[in-house]
Amino acid sequence: MRIARFSIDGNVAFGAIEGDKQDELVLDIIKGIPFADFELSGTKVPVSKVRLLPPVLPNKVVAFGRNYAEHARELGNEVPDAPFAFFKPSTSVIGPGDEIQYPSFSEEVHHEAELAVVIGRMCREVPRERVKDVIFGYTCANDITARDVQRREKQWARAKGFDSSCPLGPWVETDLDASDLTIQLTVNGQQRQLGRTSEMIHSVEDLIVNISEAMTLLPGDVILTGTPAGVGPLNVGDEVAVTIEGIGTLTNKVVKRG
Repeated sequence: MRIARFSIDGNVAFGAIEGDKQDELVLDIIKGIPFADFELSGTKVPVSKVRLLPPVLPNKVVAFGRNYAEHARELGNEVPDAPFAFFKPSTSVIGPGDEIQYPSFSEEVHHEAELAVVIGRMCREVPRERVKDVIFGYTCANDITARDVQRREKQWARAKGFDSSCPLGPWVETDLDASDLTIQLTVNGQQRQLGRTSEMIHSVEDLIVNISEAMTLLPGDVILTGTPAGVGPLNVGDEVAVTIEGIGTLTNKVVKRG
């Protein structure tokens, strides 16, 4: 099931997406929230009539770096022996169609296409055999990074945590085997990144076991699983699109920060 969060006439709701053709998609509005038992209302609205929002509003975004060997090497980094985590604040999250604001303190902003895991229930110290039980679903993410700031400041809070640096969407796919999916990213229609989730050094299971040893995960929290090789610069005016097999396409435009 594809679950989207959207606004219409000033109201925000969740809905289940029906249909296959982009111009014919409709939303069946959900009664309540999708992280508990829910019912479909039967009230349907065309996707073309709503504004899609970030599919979740996470309490925290836990991101894992250097989880694809070729990406680590392209930036001159060693492949870590254990998962390497950092955080992006909730204020960095934007949705499909929202603008990526080029930060005033950077001159080198990069794209990073990633598979995002959405947590479905409160959990801590999750055993490997129970990981699938705590996953609500998967969505597309773009870990926008001020690369020059990342190099200069060493720690990554500003480089990866600035406003609009975490596009998510367009919706959450709840029924998906994420072990071997194609991930690709285009800028202005030109392919920049192409990889598969099977190339991850540490699997989704590894990452959730690792981070849940340290902290409680809450419904709606997001885990970013790393990016394949091919990261590169974005410029004001660029349109960047992340497409993940079985999920869909997340598109955003880069603008000058106002």
